[in-house]
Amino acid sequence: MKADAEQQIVDSGLDRTLARWCLGLAGNPRIALRLWNGAEYCFVDGKPVAEVEIRDRSVLLGLLRSPSMAFGEGYARGLVEVHGDFYDFICEVSAALSRRSARFYRLQKLGSQLAALRSNTLSRAKDNVHRHYDLGNDFYRLWLDERMVYTCAYYEHPEMTLAEAQLAKLDHVCRKLRLQPGQTVVEAGCGWGALALHMAEHYGVTVTAYNNSHEQVKYAREQAQLRNLSDRVTFIEDDYRNIVGRYDVFVSVGMLEHVGLRNFRTLGSIIARSLKPGGLGLVHTIGRSNPRPPDPWIARRIFPGGHIPSLGEMAAVFEPFRFSVLDVENLRLHYGRTCRAWLQNFEQVADKVRQMYGSEFVRTWRLYLAGSSAAFRYGTLQLYQVLFAPHGNNDVPWTRRYQYESLPAAE
Repeated sequence: MKADAEQQIVDSGLDRTLARWCLGLAGNPRIALRLWNGAEYCFVDGKPVAEVEIRDRSVLLGLLRSPSMAFGEGYARGLVEVHGDFYDFICEVSAALSRRSARFYRLQKLGSQLAALRSNTLSRAKDNVHRHYDLGNDFYRLWLDERMVYTCAYYEHPEMTLAEAQLAKLDHVCRKLRLQPGQTVVEAGCGWGALALHMAEHYGVTVTAYNNSHEQVKYAREQAQLRNLSDRVTFIEDDYRNIVGRYDVFVSVGMLEHVGLRNFRTLGSIIARSLKPGGLGLVHTIGRSNPRPPDPWIARRIFPGGHIPSLGEMAAVFEPFRFSVLDVENLRLHYGRTCRAWLQNFEQVADKVRQMYGSEFVRTWRLYLAGSSAAFRYGTLQLYQVLFAPHGNNDVPWTRRYQYESLPAAE
């Protein structure tokens, strides 16, 4: 009995040390820990934002090796539980991690450069897209807006609904590109086709849209037929590297994150050969305030092969081809609100999703959506819209005023 008591004291002291180390790696957020044996630890003054229950010692040890992977897998599998408001907890941890990571700029930049060594080949890119976007249109239809827009919304007015803000985003992009009836547009990575259809229907342009996702292209083609736009919008199930033809406008919304840092220059070369000398282009992408490697849990569970670039890393798309960068807008807070709206919609249909894919899937996506919203609000995630033109194109706007004025509707 005495030996057992002594062992409990040793274990308790070790567990306390491990708990303190884990919270230190997370930037010392205002949270408490409860372990599998009932022991509770809180190393902050005042009331913690939430209490995290760790139900197995292996998770605690894993947090020391790879915090993101251990927490993500532990939460998804039910070995970690959060007591308190889940979103507030995620925001607190995101803010703490951001403060801590500010001290490791050079190390994170090196990690980003090493990650660039892995290339998204055509076959690998196809598989990566399949694992995320081909989960099923029925799944995404449960919590996206009616246009199935899965990118940052534009809350032009604070009272806007998600659907209204997504429509405002489509028009914001179209205004930036100064779309005119009769122009030709190529879109790289078109999702479920909302932007391509909107450009054709409301701005009178002809669109050729490329996408690797079979499910998304199938849906987009159906929508084009329903809206009598098949003669003006062509959806091609193929990789952006196989774009052919010359166009007045190039646009990519939410694809650069999947290209892979090593292929940024390749994308730039595709744009250069596709865009007419007097054309305009726009790239809309999630970005970071500083270079860092992909999050390992996100790479495994959500976006395999993805890389979220810093603004400096994005220059590899533009600089080698002497594009003139005309405008860079950051919609960071808009995406934080968008992800929060998606999370709220997702929670309302969580039981249906659980029936479709199981509890582990629900917990995985809850963490992903909450973490994304928090990272835009308190972490290092940004949302860049970069407007550019080919070198020598002087037929470009003098000011930004036109971006906020309504264009005449197409006939």
